[in-house]
Amino acid sequence: VQLQASGGGLVQAGGSLRLSCAASGRTFSGYAVGWFRQAPGKEREFVTCIRESADITYYSDSVKGRFTISRDNTKDTVYLQMNSLKPEDTAVYYCAAGLDYVMGSGYARSSIYAYWGQGTQVTVSS
Repeated sequence: VQLQASGGGLVQAGGSLRLSCAASGRTFSGYAVGWFRQAPGKEREFVTCIRESADITYYSDSVKGRFTISRDNTKDTVYLQMNSLKPEDTAVYYCAAGLDYVMGSGYARSSIYAYWGQGTQVTVSS
């Protein structure tokens, strides 16, 4: 699976962005998709994950209530709607795909995801 993340940019605090993660070469069928982010000088951190069944989603505490993950399996695309953005949300955002049946409780671990996109920069100004 090849992943292409897009939609990043510069936005003022309180604004919104929508990121997209499109799959090519293979469909998202059978895969959970997660978003991670990495700010300068910090480790990569889990943001959110959506299981193959779009009814199951997980969020980090730092984004819960502000970010929404969704997927359109007909387009093999996962979306991350980010609202009420804060300067601390500034980071490179990566999407990743991993086999859904192995996710279990490990959805926040980057090592469980086999495929990664190239990242898209999100910058939130104060």
